[in-house]
Amino acid sequence: MKIFKRILFALLLIIAIIVYFNYSKLNIISGYASKYMSSSTNLGGHAPSYTIENDLAMPLIELATTTYHKEDATADASVYGLMTRKTIDRQGLGSVLVNGDYKEGEQYLQPKRDFSKIELPYPFGHLPAKDSIFENIDYDQLQKAVAMAFSNPELQKTRTLAILYKGHLIDENYVDEFDKNTPVLGWSMSKSVLATCFGVLQKQGKLEVNWPAPIPEWKEDERKDITLNHLLRMQSGLEWNEDYGGISDVTKMLFLASDMTKAQRNKKAVAKPTAVWNYSSGTTNLLSGILRQQFRTHQEYLDFPYKSFIDKVGAHSMLIEADLKGNYVGSSYTWASTRDWARLGQLYLNKGEWNGEQLFSPEWVDYITKPTILSDGTYGAHFWLNAEGKFPDVPKDLYSMNGFQGQYVFMIPSKDLVVVRTGLAESPEFDINGFLSTLIKAIK
Repeated sequence: MKIFKRILFALLLIIAIIVYFNYSKLNIISGYASKYMSSSTNLGGHAPSYTIENDLAMPLIELATTTYHKEDATADASVYGLMTRKTIDRQGLGSVLVNGDYKEGEQYLQPKRDFSKIELPYPFGHLPAKDSIFENIDYDQLQKAVAMAFSNPELQKTRTLAILYKGHLIDENYVDEFDKNTPVLGWSMSKSVLATCFGVLQKQGKLEVNWPAPIPEWKEDERKDITLNHLLRMQSGLEWNEDYGGISDVTKMLFLASDMTKAQRNKKAVAKPTAVWNYSSGTTNLLSGILRQQFRTHQEYLDFPYKSFIDKVGAHSMLIEADLKGNYVGSSYTWASTRDWARLGQLYLNKGEWNGEQLFSPEWVDYITKPTILSDGTYGAHFWLNAEGKFPDVPKDLYSMNGFQGQYVFMIPSKDLVVVRTGLAESPEFDINGFLSTLIKAIK
């Protein structure tokens, strides 16, 4: 009996030690599970059971017990009954984790949208896509590429695929639970959406990317030389830890902060601008805060992305979620259907022109596709690049919007292609080079 008690005591002690050293992580785990459940159900339209079995079935996150409450469209999650986190849904602003700053019943603004239908075939409007046949496309090869993207569902976990050629939809494919209207979380593809706002403002003559960042508290220290360009290129020299495996700058920002624009803003400089390249979601949310400063009212800020390009291209399913303080979480939380992600890709392939209107200048595309020093040719300005042949069998003019777990919008100007792929796995499980090179062979 004494031996049994000693063993039980030892086990309890071990459990206590594990909980003690990982207790703060539970806040992040339950926060992730709660937030994703709410967004997946309220925005993605998925059954809670589907989300638990698929999207939340990942290391550590699967430890959470997650529940969706249909009666008030909220979600909560905890880990072994500890660190319960609640998420609410706000019309037009998406889902948000609540904390001590949340005031129940508090009124909030939401973006004003224009959901007018454009009487043109997809992707330039909302009529059915043209049934186009191109003599220079090898359709057998095209189907080979499509099949390749879905050939190993347990490994690749591809969910949706859409391919535009010369502004025509030449193929699309979806797994169960998804179709052409299902919003998909783009994760860090959101960064490219946020950056587009700056391209539009520059076209309107309201800012220049080489202007100093308008942060008053930076003007008296070494951060005074940081420009908007440095922020867009992730080369500000500001301290930041983009580690999703534990308690870090990025996880504290996404799952604990009420105002995500301050996370990077309050960081010290560890290097001079351009001296290092350091990918930072905090930088994008800082830019979201700077974007808000460009408008007289919060309402104008909320309306701007939709009024200036999202609704103009007809991407009516697109929604950028906001933090508790009403700032767009430009780093991570944009939802849109696969077809609407493709519209945004086509806008870039068109160098900012849409149905006769120039939404941002052609030079903006040149700017965001110019390689940033020290990024090994893989990064421009909030867009990813193939400038130095990271994908050796794909044209070097490829640039893309990339997101966690393999969300991609690829633009290949030399082939007049836009390719959207979404899923739950990225490289190497999903072979980008192999898939795209197989697809490109279909274009003669």
